[in-house]
Amino acid sequence: MPEPAALAYLQLKTAQSLFGKAPAELAGEQLAQVRKLADRQFGLEARVLRAPEARDVVAPQATLDAALAEIRTRYPEADEFHDDLARNGLDQASYLHALERELRVEAILEKVGARASQVSEIDVELYYHYHPEQFRRPETRRARHILVTLNPELADNTAEAARARIEAIAARLAREPKRFEEQALKHSECPTALQGGLLGDIPRGQLYPELDLALYTLPPGQISGVLESPLGFHLILCEAIEAERVLSLEQARAPIRTLLEQRRKRVCQQAWIKQLDQ
Repeated sequence: MPEPAALAYLQLKTAQSLFGKAPAELAGEQLAQVRKLADRQFGLEARVLRAPEARDVVAPQATLDAALAEIRTRYPEADEFHDDLARNGLDQASYLHALERELRVEAILEKVGARASQVSEIDVELYYHYHPEQFRRPETRRARHILVTLNPELADNTAEAARARIEAIAARLAREPKRFEEQALKHSECPTALQGGLLGDIPRGQLYPELDLALYTLPPGQISGVLESPLGFHLILCEAIEAERVLSLEQARAPIRTLLEQRRKRVCQQAWIKQLDQ
């Protein structure tokens, strides 16, 4: 018979992961799917916990305390936290028991994964040379913009008024282009105004077509004319251009090593879990 707390905990996690809801909010096929997956996960974890590798593996109390504290921050009052646990078949003690069980399973799998063979420099270099497409980076352009929105219900944002405002800004920038960030902070009606209109490093195709075309036509340091999008009127500054490039082996070495280590660890863990069924 499954431990009620552990099973309730797994049903809660599964329901939230699949449907963004608690089990009590589900019915029919969705609830049946949650219960089936939670039962399967419980059985797998039970086999892991019975394995010889589980001996002497514990979940640190500090980790449990930190996890409970983090969960508690999601609730304004302690009573709300306890009521929510109760609605899902748990109380604080049973929740901690289920969490401790989960952390022990994770620790056992980490212990098993540590048996994976080490990734050598040759492994890293071979991966780099056989997967060149993974290390290509497209051209990007560092962009800033100023937006004046359209809203016919506001006098300052009718089409005529908005265009007049953006053209006045454009005229000031034509005389003093270095004031772009200042003008964005003062006048842009986009949240990016707080960062001087910074949109970031933009690859092709990320912006509205009108803005994208302008950005990828401008030379570095130049400001576009007035542009219109469904949001309103814009000015775009192309601050810098990062040309299309291929990461060097040295740049790619660390992420390749991490990728290969994670893959080998998963293969090792999966093989170990498979033999538990035999």
